[in-house]
Amino acid sequence: MMRDSHRSARRVVACVGLALLAAGPACNNAFDGANVQFDFSGAMPVQADIGQATPGTGEIAAASHFTLYAIQRGSAADSMFAVTQFEIHHVVDLTSPCFIDAGAHVPHPGLHVSQYATVIGADVGVPDVANPPATASENDKIVAATADQRELDVQLLAGANGLHAVTSASTAAYPPVAATCAAAAADPTQIPPPTCTDDASNAQRLALCQAAWTANPDLWEGTDRILTAPLAGTTHGFVDGTNPITSSPVGGAQIFVDTVLETADAFAVYVEADGDATPGARLLYGTPELLTRGVLHVHMTNPTSPNLTADVAIFANLADDNTHF
Repeated sequence: MMRDSHRSARRVVACVGLALLAAGPACNNAFDGANVQFDFSGAMPVQADIGQATPGTGEIAAASHFTLYAIQRGSAADSMFAVTQFEIHHVVDLTSPCFIDAGAHVPHPGLHVSQYATVIGADVGVPDVANPPATASENDKIVAATADQRELDVQLLAGANGLHAVTSASTAAYPPVAATCAAAAADPTQIPPPTCTDDASNAQRLALCQAAWTANPDLWEGTDRILTAPLAGTTHGFVDGTNPITSSPVGGAQIFVDTVLETADAFAVYVEADGDATPGARLLYGTPELLTRGVLHVHMTNPTSPNLTADVAIFANLADDNTHF
């Protein structure tokens, strides 16, 4: 049976539970904007880790971001306007003071993940899984071994071949890291160092990190537990690559923007320093092709690095929904 669908790919509708309604008005609220879907090649630069003073090869400064611009050609001069900002991060940043365990089902809320295997090994009395004590139960051995495996997985995700997430952008920074663990005389406004694993330090770290996330909803912090659900901020997707733990391919990101993009003649991605109001260095550029019913395709390239590319599909005007299925 053919029918007009208000849930086409070109309209985003917030109608929870519509399919469960037996009767009632159709949900056809339009979103006046566009959906920008990126496939960034693996050569796309990534933000340096928070604790890394100098960006490495293929990295940009931690205090920077990417901006997508739309360009319209004019008889006298071209005009360019910013469409959206985003960042690209290592999914795991071991130098971040807030790369922690948080939530209702973690054994030590606020513990820095770099210390997880050590603390869990101490909890179950198996500090070395290769040489467990004779008194250790089978369950204790499994718990300790699982914690060790998590540490290995974290190292893979944080490594040179780890995953890179396309995320929300924020200029916010975390509070400074204290010189000592939490104690009666410690500064309550500073985050205890990652190596501090006592309950007071974990509690102070958790409170300060969560306060930073609440005050800055776009401040992104990843986690190894659920790759698509960060501790804070928004994950829009991933740069094309391979999950080093499972060897499965990943990639693709999408960002919804408030701007209709039907009339843009070209698009460009710039690298910009946080707080700089002027465009930085152009990284990618491409012109759109109208392939089918309002969907623009843009192949973006870098002028000097042939491996640095992006394929972009843009549902340019989500309010104009005349597509039928």
